[in-house]
Amino acid sequence: MQIKTLATQAFLDQKPGTSGLRKKVKIFQQPDYLENFVQSIFDTLTLPQNGVLTLGGDGRFYNRTAIQTIIQMAAANGFAKVIVGQGGILSTPAASHIIRQYQTFGGIILSASHNPAGPDEDFGIKYNTANGGPAPEKITEAIFENSKVLQAYKIADVPEIDLDGLGVTTIDGFTVEVINPVADYADLMESMFDFAAIKSLLASGFSLKFDAMHAVTGPYAKDILENRLGASAASLMNCEVSENFGGGHPDPNLTYAHDLVDIVYGKQAPDFGAASDGDGDRNMILGKSFFVTPSDSLAIIAANAHLIPAYKSGISGVARSMPTSGAVDRVAEKMGIDCYETPTGWKFFGNLMDAGKVTLCGEESFGTGSNHVREKDGLWAVLCWLNIVAAKKQSVEAIVKAHWGEYGRNVYSRHDYETIPTADANSVIMHIRDQFETLVGQRLGSYEVKTCDDFSYTDPVDGSISQQQGIRILFTDGSRIVFRLSGTGTEGATIRIYLEAYEPNVENHHLDAQEALQEMIQIALQISDLKARTGREKPTVIT
Repeated sequence: MQIKTLATQAFLDQKPGTSGLRKKVKIFQQPDYLENFVQSIFDTLTLPQNGVLTLGGDGRFYNRTAIQTIIQMAAANGFAKVIVGQGGILSTPAASHIIRQYQTFGGIILSASHNPAGPDEDFGIKYNTANGGPAPEKITEAIFENSKVLQAYKIADVPEIDLDGLGVTTIDGFTVEVINPVADYADLMESMFDFAAIKSLLASGFSLKFDAMHAVTGPYAKDILENRLGASAASLMNCEVSENFGGGHPDPNLTYAHDLVDIVYGKQAPDFGAASDGDGDRNMILGKSFFVTPSDSLAIIAANAHLIPAYKSGISGVARSMPTSGAVDRVAEKMGIDCYETPTGWKFFGNLMDAGKVTLCGEESFGTGSNHVREKDGLWAVLCWLNIVAAKKQSVEAIVKAHWGEYGRNVYSRHDYETIPTADANSVIMHIRDQFETLVGQRLGSYEVKTCDDFSYTDPVDGSISQQQGIRILFTDGSRIVFRLSGTGTEGATIRIYLEAYEPNVENHHLDAQEALQEMIQIALQISDLKARTGREKPTVIT
């Protein structure tokens, strides 16, 4: 096996975001662009003897090409073995599980998550460490610093690997093993949940509809929901993995999963609806004509975790990202367990899980998970809900409303303004920051501003500090508005506005969130001057 060291010129735009490096496919297709970033990852690591790399992605365009290149570079950089999913497929939670189950040195996951796919769309790459979680900031910063000074990369003349056949290929002591991408993960799910109870629920006439959005969870849903739990084939939709996700936007929310939403709010609505995203780590939960916010979903799973076999002996703690509503905080208080508030980004939960401080965690951006892996997990969340419904023998809507009756309702919504020119987005954020001193004490309609800040976080495990993680406008009654620039897009910027008001009165729990939050929405637009500074009249997505 010949190893070549090829001269290259550094790219200065390879700074990983909250979920790795995401760019347009055409940028990754530039000569040496992918190779430079992969080499920067490998240069940051200190490989052990016989190091093993987990490798796979969500099946989007350029996935297969990138995998062949990464295999060749792994061989040249000293890895003894690469474990890759059949067809180049591994959902993000499944990849995390493979890293942990087989104790590999780490993994490279190829995905741009919920972003569109295709030759003119998005691609992404991120490194996960040996705990199965996304690399922490100290590693991603080191990768970026290496990328700016890189002068050469190493690549071996490994022949193209057949990704579609299971088995082992060995070249001069270097091994590539193509594994079933579904089996290990499905076995894990079966060990955690009461499959017998869920199977009985589905056999009783309880109907469901799961939308894989032409993305990675299609094969997983077929094995788990259809083969193992007995759901009908008609219960699953869009389960064939497509390189362009069927031309859709694989983000499981009320806007982009509109085919499922139309079904669940239609005349022949199923009892339960769910969707997952491009790489399988996000989820949307629906009842019959009823939407469960991700914030409420996390709180309800925590409150009912004892009904799930994996958590029957209790949970150690919970964590949520700062923009996520405080609904789970109320559950934690009643249970007498700790609740941690972190910046957005799953890597912040990893330390808490590894230290045994939390069992369940979640983000309002349709991500929920537990310590079974170190990534958010869409199908896991779906199974949590099916298990809870099977145990309580109530509808999704009844379960949510009973929860509100016990804990009160954190009325919550997120408004996304996508692909805003970066300069305009920064202008909005700076305009809000400039008002911090003058806003405090002001009365804005029914609300009085208590304080304003830019959220910072000190990790209770390693002491690392993360600053400017989102602007918070906190009101005296506990309501709040949060403004944040998202780091998951590939062009322009996304401004997210999070709105939250606590409603203890059961008589008002029926209100539509947009109706209940209307005054706060207007206050957010007034404070941010968003319409004037961006020209946007309405959000791209409301969840």
